[in-house]
Amino acid sequence: MYPEEMVKPMKAELTEAGFQELYTAADVDAVLAKEGTTLVVINSVCGCAARNARPGAKMSLNGAKKPNHLVTVFAGVDKEAVDKAREHMFPFPPSSPSMALFKNGEIVHMLERHHIEGRPAELIAENLQDAYNEHC
Repeated sequence: MYPEEMVKPMKAELTEAGFQELYTAADVDAVLAKEGTTLVVINSVCGCAARNARPGAKMSLNGAKKPNHLVTVFAGVDKEAVDKAREHMFPFPPSSPSMALFKNGEIVHMLERHHIEGRPAELIAENLQDAYNEHC
């Protein structure tokens, strides 16, 4: 588990952009039971989360359409919530960072680490915006 003082600024990048932090399995189940669309970001301490994932997730919100709910869990910190989020992301293998768009509790779009690592934040944002345009 990572120390809170280390991950606090990494979490803040998303919470300051409107993402709600989830800490428990019940939190994850509750938000995914809501009607509408939900973007779940599995945050991470890795460099691709800092350079690509978090900036891409934030940039994706600049379009006309966006999810009804924005949530995040942090790998290596919020174990229970991360495990439950990954359960909902099945059949995709666990990876962090990663992002999933859900509609009425069903996964409709997934970005795994290999879709994030080495790709500019702008491309990630565009990918997410395409998914928002289709599903939101």
